[in-house]
Amino acid sequence: MNVIVVVGNPKPASRTRAAAELVAERLTGSAPQAVIDVVDLGAGLLGWGDAAVAQAKKAVLAADVLIVASPTFKGTYSGLLKLFLDQFGQGELGQITTFALMLGAAPQHALAPELTLRPVLVEIGASCPAPSLYLLDSSYAESRELDAWLAVAAKHLERIGDDRD
Repeated sequence: MNVIVVVGNPKPASRTRAAAELVAERLTGSAPQAVIDVVDLGAGLLGWGDAAVAQAKKAVLAADVLIVASPTFKGTYSGLLKLFLDQFGQGELGQITTFALMLGAAPQHALAPELTLRPVLVEIGASCPAPSLYLLDSSYAESRELDAWLAVAAKHLERIGDDRD
């Protein structure tokens, strides 16, 4: 299974990235095949035709499973992630199974990934079969919410395996 993680944190090697990689590993049993740390794409995100952005987009389109992660900024996902997602046209993801993840400092923004990130992913063609996941950045690794979410999300991965048979 080709699992790709997309991280939209303006800090390279962030807690958001660590959390997304942890989610990928706990969900699938192995590390993701690739991690696209969007901050590494830099100014290429501001236009069209950048080679590094095209390569990142190609990796996303080849995924069987996507985990798209962002820190929470003012109740929504990062502008950096928006720049990357804007590179995809309506429906372009072609129903790739996608899980939205956001990290935040306080529980007050727990609905942010469901209300802000998920609709954009669906618009560009993602299939988001499980509820979006919000984790506190201070305790994501030992979160009870993560454990409960994994139980739900794993059922959707079983269906991907069944479709391949």
